[in-house]
Parts: sequence; structure tokens; C-alpha cells
Amino acid sequence: MRRFAIGGAAAIGTSVLVLTGCAAPPETDGNGNGNGETSNPDFIPCMVSDTGGFDDKSFNQLGYEGLTEAAQEIGSTPNTVQSNAETDYASNISNLVDQGCNLIVTVGFLLAEATVAGAEANPDVDFTIIDDFADLNGDGKPDSDNIKPIVFDTAQAAFLAGYAAASYSKTGVVGTYGGIAIPPVTIFMDGFVQGVEYYNAQKGTSVRALGWDVAAQNGSFTGGFEAGIESKSLAQSLIDQNADVILPVGGPIFTSAVEAIRDSGKDIVMIGVDADLYETYPEGKDLFLTSILKGMKVGVHDVVIQASKGEFDSTPFVGTLDNDGVGIAPFHDFESKVDSALADELDQVRKGIIDGSVEVTSPSSPKQ
Repeated sequence: MRRFAIGGAAAIGTSVLVLTGCAAPPETDGNGNGNGETSNPDFIPCMVSDTGGFDDKSFNQLGYEGLTEAAQEIGSTPNTVQSNAETDYASNISNLVDQGCNLIVTVGFLLAEATVAGAEANPDVDFTIIDDFADLNGDGKPDSDNIKPIVFDTAQAAFLAGYAAASYSKTGVVGTYGGIAIPPVTIFMDGFVQGVEYYNAQKGTSVRALGWDVAAQNGSFTGGFEAGIESKSLAQSLIDQNADVILPVGGPIFTSAVEAIRDSGKDIVMIGVDADLYETYPEGKDLFLTSILKGMKVGVHDVVIQASKGEFDSTPFVGTLDNDGVGIAPFHDFESKVDSALADELDQVRKGIIDGSVEVTSPSSPKQ
């Protein structure tokens, strides 16, 4: 079986994530253009999105922002290409190679095979992939020396979000569903459900978590990462079962959950993924209890800067709670509505996850 490396961390009260071990932000000339050792206008960083697109307010968008900000700092112009279907992945990578890209960032687990193939065929081009270890042969390391994985143990942060959801719920029912049943999605669901179960064990409550069975590793999925009727229907199903906290996992599918909640007229909140959706999707900010964050933006930024300086290496970055690679966003407008003890409780849970006294398990977590 393939080995998947994906990692998590929590930062209560802040949505800023720092990837331990990453380089400090490079100096610029004050206008966002690289100067000194950070300037390299001839270096071309590039990116291929997954089918969610660069404006998904979440996963792809964070990677895109990291790419473009780094490019501006080194004074270069990035090339990006959006994938409209999975069949586009290989050709999009090939097109970027033909355009002279020095570094190609691929966004998402589903691009793993195309990324490995592209890297092996073009050893002089550096590649980095978000949310996959690029280990198709299962030997525990990237399949090519010119691939650097950026991966996260998101179950750890999702555990905190599940605990918070259980604490907040008034109906005693919370729920989740995903886009596609792949490790970067199900890892959120594993942590979320386990966080609810841990809350119940600590508090003697019986909050139910719908939509995902951790033991059986199956649950509810739309079949893709696009907003639409499939996502809205799954959200409505959870609403019909009295869930008042919903976690949709899969890029823009959350926008359809927003529609379902609005249509219901009920007092229901959501938990976002990847980005702080309160900030990136202000149209729904009144619905977001918190978001489960992944440091993709700063991770991509760091890899681009390092590669532009000739310091690229294939050592994977694995985000965990211990290195603040992931976290949960502030409660924002819900700060006064959550239990007054919740922040302190989450801090203790976080410490327990880090020291191992609180166990979070997922088959999709990194094999370190």
C-alpha cells in the first residue's frame, strides 16, 4: 500500500501558522520586488491546480497565494495553469515544463502520479506536491530526488475542531461529509469524529457525529470537489438529522453547505478547512464557528524561495501540532457564544496530543 504523509497543529486565537524549520521571509526593496540574494528574475516558479481551481477560497487558493507572493519577492513572474478535469494533470505539467519552469508546484493528492512521472522525465526541474508523499512504490520516501512533499497530519487539528463542535452543539448532533474518499479528506473526518468522542468521554455527554465511521473508514462523499447539488444534498441530509455543526471537507463544496443552511433558516454553524473561511469567504462568515488550518501558503512560499536560491531539497515538510504546521482559526463572531472554558480546554487537549497522552489515530496520518 502507498504511504501517505499528512500532519496537524492548533493555534487557538490566531490563524497565523509558522512552519518550523522554514526560512525567514526574504528581504525586498519595499515594493515587493526581490533584491540582493533574494532577487532571481530568471527563476520561473509554476503551479498546477487540482479541479477545485485557484479561486476555491481554500486549498488551491492558499497554494497560489504562496506562489505569487514568493515570485514577487524574487522579482520573477510565475506561470499557473488550472486543471478542469483529472485528465488535465499530466498535460498541464508537461506544458509548464515546455515553458521553462524551474519549479512546478502541484496542488493535491490526485496529482501524485502525474507529478512523479513529470519529475522522473525531467530531472532538471524541481517539483513540490501538496498533500502527498509522492511515494507510489511504497518505500517510505519520495519516488524522485527532485520532488519535495508538503504534507500535514490534519487529524490532530481536526480533533480540536471536533471537540469544539461537540462543546458548541445545542442539538447533540454534529456531522461531516467529504468530496472524495482520499486520505487528505478522510484525515479531517477521522480527527473530527475522534474529537467529538473525546469530548463525550471527558464530559459524560453523548454528542453524535454523523457522516463518517472511523472504524469502517467509510462515510458520505459528493464524488468531487465542485460545489453543486451533491454537496447541498448531503448538507441537507445532516440538517434533516438535526445536526447543528457541519464540517464539509473538500475545497469549494462548503459553499453549497452554506446555501443549504441559509435555506433551512435554522441556527446551524460550519467548520471550514484549509483556510480561515471567515476571512476568505466573508459571505458566510456569520456561519463559521472556526476553521481547520493548514500551512500551505507559507510552505509553498518557503519552497519557492529556497529553490530560487539553489537550496531545493527533497526532505518532506510534515506539519504537526508540535511544529504549528496546522491549527484552528479563532472563533471570531462566536467568541462570546462558546463555553467560557473552551479555549483553556482546547489548549490542554493540544498539549496532550503533542505529548502523546491524548491519542489521535488515522490511517492517513504520516508514517514518520
